[in-house]
Amino acid sequence: MKELFKKKKYIKLPIKTAVNGKEKYNDMSDPSVPTGKWIKCNNCGEIIYRDDFEAKDQICIKCHKHFRMDSESRISQIIDSGSFKELNTNMETKNVLDFPDYLEKISSLQKKTGIKEAVVTGEGKINGIKVVIAVMDSRFMMGSMGEAVGEKVTRAIEHATNKKLPIIIFTASGGARMQEGIVSLMQMAKTSSALAKHSEAGLLYITVLTDPTTGGVTASFAMLGDIILAEPGTLIGFAGARVIEQTINQKLPEGFQKAEFLLEHGYIDMIVERKDMKNTLFKLLEFHQN
Repeated sequence: MKELFKKKKYIKLPIKTAVNGKEKYNDMSDPSVPTGKWIKCNNCGEIIYRDDFEAKDQICIKCHKHFRMDSESRISQIIDSGSFKELNTNMETKNVLDFPDYLEKISSLQKKTGIKEAVVTGEGKINGIKVVIAVMDSRFMMGSMGEAVGEKVTRAIEHATNKKLPIIIFTASGGARMQEGIVSLMQMAKTSSALAKHSEAGLLYITVLTDPTTGGVTASFAMLGDIILAEPGTLIGFAGARVIEQTINQKLPEGFQKAEFLLEHGYIDMIVERKDMKNTLFKLLEFHQN
C-alpha cells in the first residue's frame, strides 16, 4: 500500500493494457491522477469536480446547497478587486481565564487558516461604493466570538461611524466562546452599543446571515441590521433545536431554524443567492447612499 502514496498530492493508478491479446496491469508509474479534485455534497451525495465547484461560488451543482465559505473567498467575491484594506490585522486572543491548551489551539488554527481570529474586518468598495465589511470565518473555532472577535467587530463599527460609511457584517458563528466565559458574553453588549451609535448617526447597517449563525452572535449584532439578508438554507437560531424541544416539551415545526422559515415569519428581510449577493448589496447601498 505504501507504494500507492509515494507523492503527497498524487495517487498512482494501475493502467490496464493489452499485450498479445492478454490484459495486464503496468507498474503504476503513469499516469498520475491528482487527489482533492472531487468533493462529495453532504446534502445530496453528488460528486462534484472541484473546479466546477469553485466556479459556481462553492455551491452544489445538483441540490444547490451553499457550502460554507472562508473569509478570503467571501471578500474576493463581494469587494472590488484591489480595494480591500484590512483593519486591526494584528489583534489576537489572550487566555484571560488560563483555559488549558487554549492558546495552543488558537496558534494551530492561525497556521491552518492563515488568519489571526474568527473575523476579518476592513474597508473596501462594492461596485465603487465605499463600505466597511466584517466577515466571520467558520473555520476558526466555528466562528465563535471571544474578546478579540468582539473587539474587532466593535472597532469596525466605530470605524464606519467615524468615516460615515455603511457597514456590512457576514455572520457565521457557533456563538460566544466558552473558553473565555463571561468575557465573551460581554462582547454582545459592546457590539450592540457600537451599533446603536452607528444608527444614531443615520448610517446603514446590513447583516448577511450565513450558515450557521447561532448563540450569542444571533442574540446581538447578527439580528440588529437595518436590513437582514440570509443565504439559502442557513441555520439561524439561539439555542439548538433539541435543547428547545427538551425545554418546552414540544415538537418543533419542520425547518424551524432555517432561513426560509424565518423569512416566512418576518424575522429576516430577504434570502439572496450567493451569485446575486454582490449586486443585491450594491443596489441596497446605492438606494441608501443619499
